[in-house]
Amino acid sequence: MTDLLITNGRVVTQDADRRVIEDGAIAVEDDRIVAVGPTEELAPARDPGRTVDADGGAVIPGLVNPHTHVSDILLRGSFAEDRGLLDWLYNVKRPGALAMDVDEHALAATLYCMEAIQSGVTTFVENDTEVLWDDWSPIEAKLDVYDRSGIRNVYGAGMVDRAADTTFQKLVTDIQAREESVDHPPLDAFVEDTDDVVAEVDALIESYHGTAGGRQSIWPAPVVVETTTNRGFQAAYELAEKHDVMTTAHVAEAEAQEQRSISSIEYLRNVGYLGERALLGHCVQIDQRDVRLLAETGTSVAHNYMANMRLATGFAPVSSMLDTGVTVGLGTDNSILSDTVNPLGDVRAMASGHKGYHLDASVVPAQTAFDMVTVDAAAAIGRQEHLGSLETGKLADIAIVDLDYPHLTPCSDPVFALVHAAQGFEVDTVICDGNVVMEDREITSFEVSVESVLSRATRTAADLVERTGFE
Repeated sequence: MTDLLITNGRVVTQDADRRVIEDGAIAVEDDRIVAVGPTEELAPARDPGRTVDADGGAVIPGLVNPHTHVSDILLRGSFAEDRGLLDWLYNVKRPGALAMDVDEHALAATLYCMEAIQSGVTTFVENDTEVLWDDWSPIEAKLDVYDRSGIRNVYGAGMVDRAADTTFQKLVTDIQAREESVDHPPLDAFVEDTDDVVAEVDALIESYHGTAGGRQSIWPAPVVVETTTNRGFQAAYELAEKHDVMTTAHVAEAEAQEQRSISSIEYLRNVGYLGERALLGHCVQIDQRDVRLLAETGTSVAHNYMANMRLATGFAPVSSMLDTGVTVGLGTDNSILSDTVNPLGDVRAMASGHKGYHLDASVVPAQTAFDMVTVDAAAAIGRQEHLGSLETGKLADIAIVDLDYPHLTPCSDPVFALVHAAQGFEVDTVICDGNVVMEDREITSFEVSVESVLSRATRTAADLVERTGFE
């Protein structure tokens, strides 16, 4: 018996032929898609336990966000806009994140998941870069929230095993002078012995990977090149191989962090970190040779257009990456830089920005852009066999976007409309693992209401800002 039948939708399959089935249907049994086709063919042959009428809306794969940060969502809008990467990181994000207690991390995770669900996201990769490994309670609090959210998460367990050198320490000290009232944590607050941090991440993977009915994943995540030893990168990749997962790191986001005689990409190639299990975030400050190395090694990239533009670091050479065969997914990065965790908002800006930069309207067409938040994003995180498209045998992660809005009318091409006109709030229904987690914009997976979480988050954020010294 079919558990769930979605009918009367414009099914954007994202299959190999990128078919769009007008008046299409999807049948779901347990957590899998068992049939995709026209409603007139599927509906009479099925006896569903539940039917969801898409009513002409776009039925799309659940969106995949391959690079994001969660806890700092409570710092949204709390600081001056004119900051570069290191100013923002050391004067805002890091002090704020370290000031949070366990309950505040859980609240941030709840707010994050609610926004993600309402944006059509069913899978996200969190990069947790401020981890104090002597206490797992903030991590476990967030993982518990992700479990209850009903959607999929990858927790990137931050690894730091090298302290900053003297030159970099002086640079940060000079930058921190801008905010003398802020309670700045020591620069070595997150540094652990290599063997110790590897053991901690190994144990976390053993404890939590595959939990939440398989929706929860744990990856080793060296934070940046500057704070990771050669052995740290090698051990992270070895952990990924041992546990059959991937590993992710922030790479070449800003020149000041990664000054060396060879490029960061070449360095990672030399130490054995590039490969099909590696997902590199940002990759802004790289050249064409670096792009070829990424392609040759099968290394994927999470492009974080909006966040990097906000910090004025520029953006990754995505057109070159795509031409060379690099798999690229689009991440929203920090919710206090992109300022949302809404891929449909970011994808519009990203596609248009690359066209403008190259003075070429053919760069990053709508279909390619939509691939970067669905099928290519799934490939970038190593889940292309299960996620990213609406095909028989794949996991039933599905979103329905209401197209009945003036700004989406007329809509002759739903992919074009989703990329260049949709803003994210049009997502009406979200299904993950075959379970409805939002219907008619009402989130059903959490026991608490959106309104109560928003109220708590507002109060908590104000207190956090005051405690950290931002005001």
